Amino acid sequence: MEYLEFELPIQELEEKYQQTLELGVENDVDVSKTIQQLEKKLKSTRKDIYSKLTPWQRVQMSRHPDRPYTLDYIQSICGDTWLELHGDRNVKDDKAMIGGLGKIGDQTYMFIGQQKGYNTKTRQYRNFGMSNPEGYRKALRLMKSAEKFGIPVVTLIDTPGAFPGLEAEERGQGEAIARNILEMTRLKVPIIVMIIGEGASGGALGIGVGDRVVMLENTWYSVISPESCSSILWRSWEHKEEAAEALKLTSKDMKKLKLVDEILNEPEGGAHRNREEIFVSVAKCIDRNYQELKDLTPTELVEERMDKYANMGVFKG
Repeated sequence: MEYLEFELPIQELEEKYQQTLELGVENDVDVSKTIQQLEKKLKSTRKDIYSKLTPWQRVQMSRHPDRPYTLDYIQSICGDTWLELHGDRNVKDDKAMIGGLGKIGDQTYMFIGQQKGYNTKTRQYRNFGMSNPEGYRKALRLMKSAEKFGIPVVTLIDTPGAFPGLEAEERGQGEAIARNILEMTRLKVPIIVMIIGEGASGGALGIGVGDRVVMLENTWYSVISPESCSSILWRSWEHKEEAAEALKLTSKDMKKLKLVDEILNEPEGGAHRNREEIFVSVAKCIDRNYQELKDLTPTELVEERMDKYANMGVFKG
């Protein structure tokens, strides 16, 4: 388990706890009293740290190297029913954007999401979760297939942004994202959006329009990353914490501004601390939201979705 800088007091206590246990076993000594004291201290320290996370610390949590990625959620939730589909039928298969069919219970869904890598090799293979235009066109192709067969769509967002390379711009990155936003507003099947990590800029919006938008507790959703914001405003990354605060990018901020519909609580310490718990929570959340949407007609779905986005940012004096 890797620890972030602000988690170091927890790491020290957990290491001390483990050492005390081993000492008791090796020397056949009763260490129960010490263990109880350490457990109490550990519990209070965790509560103190995780209940007061700053926006920047939540950004760090969303990027934790042990945090589950899109495929982890899909494979755990869908099991053997997962069938990945490939290609945009135009250029190539974008490995940063994955999609396919899978079941939760007896209900089939079209799952689409950005996928990051676990080490240097897979990060390069997945282009660090940054999709090219063909990734967004693949996502749209799969959404249109889902619409044709009346299958609800679930998107899982976890990206530092769309790929900003010259070749991506040459193939129409902006157009691909804009086309997806347009088509998703009028898709005639339920769309459930789950923000499971980083939700940065147009890269996230390209698969982010939905009837229900749910953010996991330690995720962020913003037009720009704190580092990029800092580099533009202050010509340096040193003000990233200040930028994170000003951007109002946390799940609580987004819910307060009515830009997302729900916050899904994570296990204490983040999704990576108890993967099975968060997988079950996400599966239940998807099912619950689908049950609320499944009886709406295609016309009602589109009308409510359009109204929802049209009302965002409306100010009444």
